[in-house]
Amino acid sequence: MIRALEAFIDWTGRTVSWLNLALVLVTFMVVVLRYAFDSGSIALQETTTYLHASIFLIGMAYTLQQDAHVRVDIFYNRFSARTRAWLDLFGALFFLLPFMLFISWISWSYILDSWAVHEGSREAGGLPGVFLLKSLILVMTGLLSLQAVCQIAQNIRIILHNNDDAHQHEARQ
Repeated sequence: MIRALEAFIDWTGRTVSWLNLALVLVTFMVVVLRYAFDSGSIALQETTTYLHASIFLIGMAYTLQQDAHVRVDIFYNRFSARTRAWLDLFGALFFLLPFMLFISWISWSYILDSWAVHEGSREAGGLPGVFLLKSLILVMTGLLSLQAVCQIAQNIRIILHNNDDAHQHEARQ
C-alpha cells in the first residue's frame, strides 16, 4: 500500500511538473502581448497565477518525497540514517500531520464559502473558477498527509534495524 501511495505521489509530481512549461509559455504570451502589441489580457495574467499556485500546491508532496524541500542541513547530514529516521518520524508525526490537519480545518469554511457562490475573478475579463483554485488547498493537505504516512512507515522500518532501508535512506541523502 505504501508503494502504491508513493507511486501516486510520484505520478502527481511528475504530471504537475508539466505545468511549468505551460506557465513559461503563458508568461511569454503575456509579455509579447504587452510589449509587442500594447495589449493585455486579464485572463492570461490570472492564468499565470492559477498555474503557479497549482504547481506549488500539488507539487509539495512530491518535493517532500524527493527530499528536495528546504531543510537546515547543518547537523542533519552528519547524523546516521537511524537518527535521521527518528527526526523525520518525529517531524512527520508531531509537525507535518498536525499542521496539515490544522490547515484543512481552518481552510474548510473558506473553501466552502467560495464554492457556495462559485467565486470567480474580481477583475472584469478574469477567470472563473477561483473556488476550484482554492480547493487545491485541500488537495495539498491530502497529498502531504499521504506522503507523511509513507515517510512514517519508511522511518519506522529504518528505526527497527532494517539495514536495506537504512542504506536506501543513506543513498537518497
